[in-house]
Amino acid sequence: MTTAAGDLLGTTGGSPVHRVLEAEVARVRAAQPDARPRVVDVGGGSGAWAVPLAVAGCTVTVVDTSPNALAALQRRAREAGVGQLITPVQGDVDALAEFVPAGGADLVLGHGLLEVVDDAAGAVAALTAAAAPGAGVSVLVAGRNAAVLSRVLAGRLAEARAVLADPDGRLGPADVLRRRMDGPTLCGLLEATGELRVEVLQGDGVLDGWLPGSVRDGGPATTRAVTELEGMAAAVPALREVATRLHVLARRTGA
Repeated sequence: MTTAAGDLLGTTGGSPVHRVLEAEVARVRAAQPDARPRVVDVGGGSGAWAVPLAVAGCTVTVVDTSPNALAALQRRAREAGVGQLITPVQGDVDALAEFVPAGGADLVLGHGLLEVVDDAAGAVAALTAAAAPGAGVSVLVAGRNAAVLSRVLAGRLAEARAVLADPDGRLGPADVLRRRMDGPTLCGLLEATGELRVEVLQGDGVLDGWLPGSVRDGGPATTRAVTELEGMAAAVPALREVATRLHVLARRTGA
């Protein structure tokens, strides 16, 4: 069973990222009412995004390097009754063209991808190539400024200085992330291809990382209040830049 376009992921009124993806799925359905939206999720792991998108009626190709994550994806897809709509592929973004037809996707996801790949520009080029003209490319990355502030608040000043001083926002060679970004850096990276135009830049987890435990445990009314505030804060430039993650929806030109 699939959900309506306005209830993507079963999270109407949910996070700002969910709402942007809802709008993208609705846009594709309006343009192609007789076809399922085609989604490519690179680095999609166990299906946190892919399974709900399939439940919403999309066909989803998930490309990931981890066989264990893909096995978990298949289990989740079967349990959700959408196993036939999801195609798992073991591979990485460098070889994306081998698994995904060029220009074949209505929506491409690269969530949690750019901070771990060796070549971020190459990854963006691969995501772009998979998108059809006019399709959306959704990218979610770790925020640099949030990493600085969280370490300052924890009293880890040397780490905060390292993240702030390093060109890629890294703690050092042992950092598990290869880069953290701010908004201008992320937008510049995407638009440097000359084939993407950024339409949405917002924060994800603008407030979540700063909430005290007493507020987190405040019950359903508090949860609703925090969700509402998150939605309001996501697009405020000053607040967006201290979000745990930054989210961009870019449009491939040439529609």
